[in-house]
Amino acid sequence: MTTEKTSFDVALLGEAMLLLVAGETGPLENATLFHKRTAGAETNVAIGLARLGLKVGWASRLGADSMGRALLAAMQREGIDCSHVTSDAAQRTGMMFKGRADDGSDPPIEYHRQGSAASRMTPDDIDVSWLQGARHLHTTGIFPAISPTTLQVATRSMELMRSAGRTVSFDTNLRPALWPSRDVMRDTINGLAARADWILPGIEEGAFLTGEETPEGMANFYRQRGARLVVVKLGPEGAYYDSDVAGTGRVAGFPVQKVVDTVGAGDGFAAGVISALLEGKSVPDAVRRGAWIGARAVQVLGDTEGLPTRVELMAAGL
Repeated sequence: MTTEKTSFDVALLGEAMLLLVAGETGPLENATLFHKRTAGAETNVAIGLARLGLKVGWASRLGADSMGRALLAAMQREGIDCSHVTSDAAQRTGMMFKGRADDGSDPPIEYHRQGSAASRMTPDDIDVSWLQGARHLHTTGIFPAISPTTLQVATRSMELMRSAGRTVSFDTNLRPALWPSRDVMRDTINGLAARADWILPGIEEGAFLTGEETPEGMANFYRQRGARLVVVKLGPEGAYYDSDVAGTGRVAGFPVQKVVDTVGAGDGFAAGVISALLEGKSVPDAVRRGAWIGARAVQVLGDTEGLPTRVELMAAGL
C-alpha cells in the first residue's frame, strides 16, 4: 500500500436519482401519494459513510433541473464533497418510483433514467488528482450498466486507483434490465470484479456470476482471480467471508422484527464493511458492522433513512 498522503477517505462516481416512494401498498399505478427521497447505489453508500464520520467525495452529472438541485442539496447536507458534480443544462436528472411492500418482499421499482445526465459521463470527466486523493474507491455494477461510456468511467477509475496503490471495493449489484443480455452482464461484472480488492456479492448474484452453489465456492472463485477479500451476503443469515488476512468465516445476521423496505440494505452493508476496514478493524468486525447496518436499513422506508450516525454506531458497540 502506498504511503503517499491522501486528502479524503472514499471516492465514489455514480448516478443519483430522485426517488418517489409510494405512500401506500398496492400497484404503483394506483398510488396517489409519494414521498420524495434520494436514490442511487453509490450515493446511498456515500451517505452511509459520511454519517459514520468519513470524508467522502462524490463525482457525477446532474441535470440543471429541480430534481438535480434537490439531490445536490441533499448530498451537501450530509457533508459530502460535491465539488466534482457537474450541472448539465442540456440533460435531465434520472428518477425512479418505488412501491410499498409491507410483507417483506422486494417492492416494485420503475426506473426513468435512460439518457440521464449521469449516463453521459465519459472518462474525460475523471479528475485524476482528485480521485487519487482518496484512500479508497467504492464502485458497483449499476453505474457501468447505464451506458457504454459509464462502463469506461468505472473501468478507468478502478485502474487509476489500483495503479496508485489505493484499495477498491466492488458491489456486484446486478440489474439485468440495464444490460443487453445476461451473458454480457456476467462477463462485464466479472471483468470489473477482477479490478477490485474487496468484492461484495449477494448469494443469488454470486450463484449467477460464478456458477457456484455455495458461498464458499463463490468466494473462492473471486479469490482465485485476485480479490483480497470476498464477502458473500446471505440476507437474514448474515454473511460469509474469505480473506487473505483473516481466513474464512461466517457472521450471523441481526434479528429484524419487521422488514419494511429491502432496497438499500446492500448499500448499508457496504458502508459498514468499508468504514470498518478503513478504520483498521478486523474482517469479522467489519462484516458484523455491515450486517448490523443492513438490518437497520430494511426496517425503514427509503434507501438511506436507516443509515446510522457515528454516535448510534458507537452506542451499538460496533
